[in-house]
Amino acid sequence: MTPTATVAYPAPSRRRLPIGIQTFSEIIQEGHYYVDKSGYALDLINTGKAYFLSRPRRFGKSLFLDTLKELFEGHAELFKGLAAEKRWDWTKQYPVIRISFGGGVAKSRAELAVRIQEILRSNRERLGLARPADWPESDTAGNLSHLIRQAHQTRGQRVVVLIDEYDKPILDNITDSAVAIEMREGLKDLYSVLKDADEHLKFVFLTGVSKFSKVSLFSGLNNLQDLTLMPEYSALCGYTDEDVDTVFAPELPGLDREEVRRWYNGYNWLGSSVYNPFDLLLLF
Repeated sequence: MTPTATVAYPAPSRRRLPIGIQTFSEIIQEGHYYVDKSGYALDLINTGKAYFLSRPRRFGKSLFLDTLKELFEGHAELFKGLAAEKRWDWTKQYPVIRISFGGGVAKSRAELAVRIQEILRSNRERLGLARPADWPESDTAGNLSHLIRQAHQTRGQRVVVLIDEYDKPILDNITDSAVAIEMREGLKDLYSVLKDADEHLKFVFLTGVSKFSKVSLFSGLNNLQDLTLMPEYSALCGYTDEDVDTVFAPELPGLDREEVRRWYNGYNWLGSSVYNPFDLLLLF
């Protein structure tokens, strides 16, 4: 069902629709629409250290993590005109370790270990850091711990760790409880590193679809603050009504605004109602 035209809107210049794009720099540099979330990023950085957020898939979690990455790496040119431009100290650049389980499916703990090895190897290459020859690559938790310490010592700034789709290896095997438990234990071994590395860490952010208890998967990570149902961060991902009426104003002529709201503005985490970004972009 396609909403019909009933309301007249001004038609400023249109931009490219960022459908399926999770890379902040691509959105900014190639002239796509962007709903500024950098203010939320600064609020989180200034008030805490370790966070967790659960949201459905295709809701902008990966894009927010990439925004954090570009911010901490000090790419000021990407934030011109955004909330962070004049509020961030661009003289500091922090080493960022980015871990994502969004791609591929691991069917055993051994496959998960190989995937983690690839991720850590990629991070080392990007940071220009070599793995000690006497450190077995199969020791994934030990390698992450060493990488965090090494990045801190080499760069002179504490490390930022961003973990996307933290729960996907478990959810991919949810119908096989034995394998799912193996995945949980493998991930628990990896994530436990973050507690002991606290002195080397500047900021930690984990996202996923599900919410596992801290007792099972995040044992010992007591400082992880869950943003999932905090009203002030309910619009951290997704588009608000104001975003639609301002950022996407060029796309609204010809659409019944109330019908758009009724069809797509159905998500709420105890604060502002938000639109699913992917669905709304497909509508436009």
